[in-house]
Amino acid sequence: MRASVLEVQETIHSIFAEQMASTGVVPDSLEEAEDPTYEVGSQAIIEADHMPGMYGAEATIAGAFDTVAYSVTYNPTTGGDPVKNHKWVIHEELEGSGEAPLEPGTEVTLDAEHMKGMDGATAEIESAVETTVYMIDFTTTTGGDTVENHKWVTERELSSVE
Repeated sequence: MRASVLEVQETIHSIFAEQMASTGVVPDSLEEAEDPTYEVGSQAIIEADHMPGMYGAEATIAGAFDTVAYSVTYNPTTGGDPVKNHKWVIHEELEGSGEAPLEPGTEVTLDAEHMKGMDGATAEIESAVETTVYMIDFTTTTGGDTVENHKWVTERELSSVE
């Protein structure tokens, strides 16, 4: 029996939602933001499209932290094509990273499990931004799937609900 296009799309959206969720555990050295624009428990609109179903969704802020966020290109440890310009990995999720920020072109080892094949992967820094990063909960706009503790969106990737 063949699956309908709608069934295939719903399956794909569920897979993306599963990949976007996390346990909510953050690195011990990560410091909570003292005065974030979006307080924990508040609402914001997601202006990022890291994965299908994010853009335009209303998010609940689950955590706010001051750090350096990096976009990286890495080769998954599970094989396959390189993941280009993945947003975001934070400084505390890089093995032996030393002082922040690291320069574009720096090779690092990822200590993050945002997606399968990421933890332990060799990556290259594409860009760095000192910012407040947010862990968020939201319902996807594409399939209505619930995503909890998504890591990470930057302050400029959120807007006020009002």
